Amino acid sequence: MSRPSQSPPAVASNEVVVRVLKHDGSEHRRWRGRIAKLEANLLVLEAEFDADVSHHLLGEIKRGTRLIEYYWLDRWYNVFRFLHDDGSTRLYYCNINKPPVFDGQSLTYIDLDIDVMVRPDCSYEVLDRDEFEANAERYGYSAEEKAKAAGALEEILGRIQSREFPFQPLSF
Repeated sequence: MSRPSQSPPAVASNEVVVRVLKHDGSEHRRWRGRIAKLEANLLVLEAEFDADVSHHLLGEIKRGTRLIEYYWLDRWYNVFRFLHDDGSTRLYYCNINKPPVFDGQSLTYIDLDIDVMVRPDCSYEVLDRDEFEANAERYGYSAEEKAKAAGALEEILGRIQSREFPFQPLSF
């Protein structure tokens, strides 16, 4: 499930542009974050919403809502930790995606549609399997991509169930 370890790239500034692409390379979303931690294959960003967003499952996300984003450069998923105003965890939102590419200034990844919404008590719901199936056909996901996505989902669910990092209190 993982690529060989690589050294993190040199970072020119603390700010990173995050770009989410669809399988065909078209940009789906873009935002900015600040590096909170960069070591080995883990990049942790702090970010906040720059506009109000209405999400069909998450409800209203107000401008200024803070989150911590966890990206592993060798894994097929990432985790967003949404915060309440007091810094406590509102929820986690996990994305199944191809391993991101980080060049020191931008982080780019291809979204593979399947998401997992995790409550602070670690109960969870797997989302968008139907979107994954539709886009697998539309974009022609390879057998390897489908298998890696399934493996990533299994891995992240295991981490949630056993309350492994980052589904536990943070130490930094």
